[in-house]
Amino acid sequence: MSDLATKPDLDSSLEKHRVELTGYCYRMLGSAFEAEDAVQDTLVRAWRSYDRFEGRSSLRSWLYRIATNVCLDMLNAGNRRARPMDLSAPQAQATAVFNSLPEVTWLEPVPDGRVLPATADPADLAVAKESVRLAFVAALQHLPSKQRAVLILREVLAWKANEVAELLDTSVASVNSALQRARATLAANEIRESDTADPLDEDQQKLLARYVAAFEGYDMDQLAALLHEDATLSMPPFELWLRGPADIRAWHLNQGIGCKGSRLVATVANGLPAFGQYRVSESGDGHDPWALQVIEISGGKIVGLNAFLDTERWFPLFGLPEHLDAQPDQG
Repeated sequence: MSDLATKPDLDSSLEKHRVELTGYCYRMLGSAFEAEDAVQDTLVRAWRSYDRFEGRSSLRSWLYRIATNVCLDMLNAGNRRARPMDLSAPQAQATAVFNSLPEVTWLEPVPDGRVLPATADPADLAVAKESVRLAFVAALQHLPSKQRAVLILREVLAWKANEVAELLDTSVASVNSALQRARATLAANEIRESDTADPLDEDQQKLLARYVAAFEGYDMDQLAALLHEDATLSMPPFELWLRGPADIRAWHLNQGIGCKGSRLVATVANGLPAFGQYRVSESGDGHDPWALQVIEISGGKIVGLNAFLDTERWFPLFGLPEHLDAQPDQG
């Protein structure tokens, strides 16, 4: 038995691990809300069974064991979160068809503060941000669940092979084999590079400032000039996605013309720059939520525009306003 004598002491000790456990469960599950549910289940199980915890491992290791079992149970249901780009070929703007898929289909964005523990080590923070990027978490979803756990524990959290083997009740040889297979699968998926944010360097800041000016001014020629030639636009819960500046520009000038006059509010998601997008209110009074935009940047160009449209879920999670009042120059 540990020397944590009282339940209030235990509550405090468990709570200290919430953010890092949420980050782990998010990488495993690909869902911000399922990750929070998994961590809550983990902490409840730990609280209830603490009198059987004999201190043979650290409290942190014990919590990761419980969290891993919770995630593996959830993944046994067979759900694999994905991005539109994982499910279909790109459509052309002129013939684009809307097809909405259920919420459980989609990889979800997550606020940095929910999954990235505070650290004074810039190198550790960089690894943490890289490992919650949309492209990386989407690639993880291609791995069998135990391989996924092994790769996250070994490559992201820097656990030793024998520690992972003990956590998973398996051998070091099995852990090493699973890690090798997981690495091969990720390599075959060719994870697209994107620069992490916060802090942004000067060039990234200038690029995003130009993006905001182009989007809010609805200058689609200027916006297209900021895009990589293979840039993608996706809009979960719609299966539809587009590739290339020409189709993305045409989309905004046709099916997406309702975005004209939008305002953007900056935030961060998945270690990446993001914006709450507000479209002109139908009442004409200010602006209402429309999408959480998560922006992927690489090589001085925008390579991904990810617009998550379920704002009733995303805006409260990210602490974004539920309405923007009209600006003084808006009539």
